[in-house]
Amino acid sequence: MTQVTEAAAPPSQTGLPFDDIRALVARIKGPDAEAAAVVCAREAQLVKPAGSLGRLEEISEWLAAWQGKDQPTVDRPLVAIFAGSHGIAARGVSAFPASVTSQMLDAFSAGHAAINQICSTFGVGLKVFDLATEKPTPDFTVEPAMTEQECAATIAYGMEAIAGGVDLLVVGEMGIGNTTVASTLACALFGGEASDWVGRGTGVDDEGYARKVATVEAALETHAGHLDDPLEALRRVGGREFAAMAGAILAARLERVPIVIDGFVATAAAAVLHALDASALAHCLSGHQSAEAAHKRLLKRLELKPLLNLNMRLGEGSGGALAVAIIKAACACHTGMATFAEAAVAGKGEG
Repeated sequence: MTQVTEAAAPPSQTGLPFDDIRALVARIKGPDAEAAAVVCAREAQLVKPAGSLGRLEEISEWLAAWQGKDQPTVDRPLVAIFAGSHGIAARGVSAFPASVTSQMLDAFSAGHAAINQICSTFGVGLKVFDLATEKPTPDFTVEPAMTEQECAATIAYGMEAIAGGVDLLVVGEMGIGNTTVASTLACALFGGEASDWVGRGTGVDDEGYARKVATVEAALETHAGHLDDPLEALRRVGGREFAAMAGAILAARLERVPIVIDGFVATAAAAVLHALDASALAHCLSGHQSAEAAHKRLLKRLELKPLLNLNMRLGEGSGGALAVAIIKAACACHTGMATFAEAAVAGKGEG
């Protein structure tokens, strides 16, 4: 496992940091239709009834289309965990104290967390990005979580997650209080009542749940009139790990790296890009549907169909890492199986 600390991002080229991010979003390209067509043609000749591998066949085509190659690979999958700290944690919105964030970073480094075991089991790399966890963002019920410059710089920093030849990236997170942040951001982007987007997170009791709802409501009231722009919503009621995950997803699109989005928090970060461009998440697959109630609602809004539903709500990229095992299997079946001709097996209508 590699642990990375926050670094300075390149300066804006326009003087308006968010303009640079919007310019990058405008550069995104669509899938490689030729690569996808080759995969579909081969799929039809493999030694099995057509469609018998169900969604595994869809995954093979998805990989080819977004990697831009007709022989898709999952040789260098990586889980990137982005860790942030939040001022709103002091409002009692989590069942755990804010100190758990740094303690979990130590657990990741020592190989003691669930994500370490999952990655080890399925041969997935792991990097943890510490986004100044010693310095929580301000309480966004009072003031914005980030300045525009800080938010844009953190997006740019998150773009470094794909460096080193990654061919599949799972985006995950760690940060006490960040389900409240995700709820606030989702409500800002898609509307509705705060209670529509707030869940139990790490397992808060009724009083904790009420504090979460009140926190979301207070934040939306504080920033009313400033949330129509998705990037402005991100900087005002988001957090550093949200900005970095958005950056990683954007960079992956530009460099043809397919993405697996983990749970509710990671999906809320991805939703910022969707709000900027409805096609921006076409290279993304939802690893799982978490037990956090609003995740299902958010996945529906983003038109993402989760691979797994195991009633998980851990974060850490854990559900996404489990999905990598299925994606690996899909890729192996497509590239390793023989065709009817190669295996000398009679095809449909031949015997």
